[in-house]
Amino acid sequence: MLARKALAGTAAAPKVYVESVFSSYLYTGSGATKTITNDIDLSGEGGLVWIKDRNIGNHHNLVDTARGATKDLYTSLTSAEGTTTDGLTAFTSTGFTLGADAGGGDRVNKSGDNYVSWTFRKAEKFFDVVTYTGNGSNRTISHNLGSVPGCIIVKRTDTTGDWQVFHRSNTAAPETDYLVLNSTAATADSDTRWNDTLPTSTVFSLGTEATVNANGGTYVAYLFAHDAGGFGDAGTDNVISCGSFTTDGSNNATVSLGYEPQWIMIKRISGGTGNWDIFDSMRGMPATGLSPAYTGLQNLFANLSNAEGENNGPHPTATGFDVTSYGATNTPYIYIAIRRGPMKTPEAGTEVFTPVARTGTGATASISAGFAPDAIIETSRTKVDANTWVFDKLRGIPNGLRTNTTGADVTIYTDAVTAFTNDGVTVGADSNAIVNANTYTYINWMFRRAPGFFDVVATDVFNTGTNVNHNLGVTPELVIAKARNNSGGNWMGAFKDGTSVKNISLNVTTAAYDPSLTWSDYFTSTTFNPTGIKNAAGGGVYGTSSPTVIYLFASLSGVSKVGTYTGNGSSVTVTTNFQPRFILVKRTDSTGDWIVSDSARGLVAGNDPYLELNTTDAEVTNEDWVDITSTSFTVNQTTNNANVNTGTYIYLAIA
Repeated sequence: MLARKALAGTAAAPKVYVESVFSSYLYTGSGATKTITNDIDLSGEGGLVWIKDRNIGNHHNLVDTARGATKDLYTSLTSAEGTTTDGLTAFTSTGFTLGADAGGGDRVNKSGDNYVSWTFRKAEKFFDVVTYTGNGSNRTISHNLGSVPGCIIVKRTDTTGDWQVFHRSNTAAPETDYLVLNSTAATADSDTRWNDTLPTSTVFSLGTEATVNANGGTYVAYLFAHDAGGFGDAGTDNVISCGSFTTDGSNNATVSLGYEPQWIMIKRISGGTGNWDIFDSMRGMPATGLSPAYTGLQNLFANLSNAEGENNGPHPTATGFDVTSYGATNTPYIYIAIRRGPMKTPEAGTEVFTPVARTGTGATASISAGFAPDAIIETSRTKVDANTWVFDKLRGIPNGLRTNTTGADVTIYTDAVTAFTNDGVTVGADSNAIVNANTYTYINWMFRRAPGFFDVVATDVFNTGTNVNHNLGVTPELVIAKARNNSGGNWMGAFKDGTSVKNISLNVTTAAYDPSLTWSDYFTSTTFNPTGIKNAAGGGVYGTSSPTVIYLFASLSGVSKVGTYTGNGSSVTVTTNFQPRFILVKRTDSTGDWIVSDSARGLVAGNDPYLELNTTDAEVTNEDWVDITSTSFTVNQTTNNANVNTGTYIYLAIA
């Protein structure tokens, strides 16, 4: 029995990923009962839901499982908790439900308004919620964070009182200082908040101050971990950080986290006042690269009821974030940052890719992917616009690139793709017929960034000798890049051919260029070197002032396959070990178009419609150029140059 118990004790703990403990979820209010499904287990595990109306000046609503679904607090007010029976009505195993919200003042579900909800699930080394009753004396409160808290936010709930904030980076002696969440005030000193004692992995300390520990008062405390590990396949990855930075003489700073963030809250702590700024990638937190720096950067203030607006703030990198022209010069700030997901490697292509064929409406519409996409490639099947467009969350809306031209980022089409959502994208009236012209047919290929499959990097540094970080998690096999401000430069690319690097350009038919480089010297599971990414003419490495976007693909069992094949002039079968829903092929030894077919338009035994990413040609519908099985695709000899005898080809197939 003892041996059996010991053996059981060595069993591996369940793997936990950031996507199971945190969610930024966007929704539109209905003024009626509504279910929010964000795949966070609140009823079983507990946690906090923080909701804000993005359109109007209405308060931030905080509801947690410790106090109950009907009890709300407002971060911009000192008020005691209120009771609202038709606001957030219940916590579920996959999110939460909302009522009609009439009694709640339309703060969480006003019909037609756009909302953001941030859900923090209780989990060791991430987040905890604690309630307690004050005793008016120095004391400690137990918690279950399983690590030393990096930030603690306390609110008295039975009467009015400021929101008190402990932060580990708030000056050199955080145990004696505090900030106020509902105020712009700088750090203040107090011996009575935290009892001059730093928190531990099991308790936090309180003094006698009434806002944290009045005798008989009731309180809630929200605890955030800091670089505590515990997540990912190895169980050692950090998903939340509570740190600080100081701007330089140009109001800039670079913060290293070791991961790309999806949610950041920032507060100035000295030298003047400052709001509590909140940013997230779902609403818009694009990478740097184009002017003005704040374009698309959507901000809310925890201490104000203001509607959402564009402001300067953080720009994510693969390993942290930069701030540009932010706040004041030579000034300290504290932050809480949460890692971008998903962290879990996908097991099916439907988790990360979907093709959607649709007819435009000329009016606002939603295009569903079944997941939150990070990039969309779309084109008119009849080529009414003549271009194939690429939009991605990291560059931000409305930045669009065209795969068939050398053109720079286009920002004028503000009524085309208007937002990335939890389930796909939204499109507008589309007055320029890019994505949604009435009665025209379109194909939309939607991709989600995920370990082992696909990643996007947007960087200002793209020059010879400077490695760039990525988060693919494996060594990429196909890399495609474009300088965002270079209207005359071809797309650049690289694919793995055996152990060698071959370079290609997405916008031309040109054969691949052989730079005589070894793939592993320029591409690893964490970095790539721009020297290995050139255009089909062997040029295209840009300077330090050339903002560039890079798309990285890899082979993932059951999900995707990048590879090469040699044509035989009749039919050649490529084994993928899954049934492809997307096939991209390009001839590499000679000229050839970038040919794409997909299951939404038809991958059948007969003719298979295909489009060419590098041309303005309409869809070809009269060729049976490819056939698929449950484990492969077979390329037939046709007029599209996809299977010339002894010709060599690069392909990307996705399940």
